[in-house]
Amino acid sequence: MNTIEFIRSGLEYSKNWTCTLLDDMRDTPFVEPTPRGGNHPLWVLGHLIVNESVLLDEWIQGKPNRFPEYHELFGYGSTPVANPTKYPAYDEIRPRFDEIRQDTLAYLKQISEDDLDKPSHYTKDPFYNTVGNCFQAMIMHPMSHSGNVTDARRAAGKPPLMT
Repeated sequence: MNTIEFIRSGLEYSKNWTCTLLDDMRDTPFVEPTPRGGNHPLWVLGHLIVNESVLLDEWIQGKPNRFPEYHELFGYGSTPVANPTKYPAYDEIRPRFDEIRQDTLAYLKQISEDDLDKPSHYTKDPFYNTVGNCFQAMIMHPMSHSGNVTDARRAAGKPPLMT
């Protein structure tokens, strides 16, 4: 397995696992993961969509974010609220995650391992300073937020998916 294959595998696994959890909460997307609030499943989904475009479109390709209409609700610094009137419907935004991840995989397919070392368009944080680092973040980001969804599932009274 080379580096590109490893990244592809990580991208597929992280999305599949996170979407398994998210789709299980489709009918209850505003359940907060703790009694003190937190990142509810719909916010997690929207946040992953917006920020994958940040990583792929803005930081890797130097293009505008393709989801500007969602930035205020789901972007960096947004605060989740469990109020359905503030958000688009789950079924409206769920396909957007499939679309952006499909585009991420298509972009990955056309680059070389040497391209992973090229600088990104984001210079404020060394964690995101190369194309490869941005892909690493795209693997890790869904997995970090899957914990929010796992806790929301438990708060909703659902059993663990894996025991």
